[in-house]
Amino acid sequence: MAATKTRSQRNRRSPLASFGLHLTLLIASAVAVFPPLWLLVTSFKPKSEAFSTDIVKDPTLTNYRYVLNDTEFLTWLGNSLFVVAITTVLGVFIAATTGYAVSRFRFPGMRPLMWLLLVTQMFPMAILIVPLYNIMSTLGWLNQPISLIVTYLTVAVPFCAWMMKGFFDTIPVEIDESGRVDGLNPFGTFWRLIVPLARPGLAVTAFYTFITAWAEVAYASAFMTGEQNLTLAAGLQTFVNQYSSNWGAMTAAAVMIAVPAALVFSWAQRHLVAGLTAGATKS
Repeated sequence: MAATKTRSQRNRRSPLASFGLHLTLLIASAVAVFPPLWLLVTSFKPKSEAFSTDIVKDPTLTNYRYVLNDTEFLTWLGNSLFVVAITTVLGVFIAATTGYAVSRFRFPGMRPLMWLLLVTQMFPMAILIVPLYNIMSTLGWLNQPISLIVTYLTVAVPFCAWMMKGFFDTIPVEIDESGRVDGLNPFGTFWRLIVPLARPGLAVTAFYTFITAWAEVAYASAFMTGEQNLTLAAGLQTFVNQYSSNWGAMTAAAVMIAVPAALVFSWAQRHLVAGLTAGATKS
C-alpha cells in the first residue's frame, strides 16, 4: 500500500509541469490547425483580398465557381479517381499477397527479395524521375494513366509489403493449418481465413496507397502534359506559376481535393492505430 502511494506521488506532475505540458500541446495544436484553417478561410475571400489578414467580411463562392466552371478541375478529378482506384486495388492486393507469402513460406531468394523491397525505399524521388521518364517514353506510356499507376505501385508496394508481413506474423499459424485440414489451398486459406483477420492492416495499406497516388505531384507533372491529362495534384500548379497567380482558385481547389482524402481517412482511422502497431510485437 505504501509503495503504491509512493509511486503515485512520484508520477504526479507539479502544477508548473502540468501548465507547461498543456501550453506546449496548445501551441502544437494551433500550429497544426492554422494552415488548413487559413486555406479554408482564403478560399471564401475575393481574389483581391487573398493575402489580407482580416476575417472574411463578405464570403463568396466565386473561387469555387471559377474552379468548377472555368477550369479542367472535373477532368483532373476523373483522371485522379481512375489512377487512384486502380493503384489502391492493385497495391493492396500485391502488398497483401507478398507480405503473406514472405510471412508464411520459405523459398529461395526470400531474404534478397525483402532486402530489395527495402533498397527501393532508399532512393530520393528526384533522382528517379529521369530514369523512370526514359522507361515510360520507351514503352510509349507518357501521357497515359498506366505510367502513373506503375510508378505509384513501385512507391507504395515495398513499404506496404513489409508492413503486411509484420501484421501477418501476428496471426497464429494454426489458422493456416486448420484451413489446410479443411482442404483449402494456400490462396484459399489466405482469402477466406487470413484476409478477414487482416482488415486493420489492409485498411492502413489502402490508406497509404491512396495518399501516395492522390497527393503525388512530381511524377504526375513529369509524365503528363496538357491540361486534359493532369491529375488534381498536378493541376493545382496551373493556378500559381511563373506567369500568373490565382490564390483564391488555388485554395478553393485545395479544399475540394482534401475532401476525398478526409473521407478515406475517416473510414480507415479506426483501423490505423491497430494496423500500424500490429507488427511491433509477435504474439
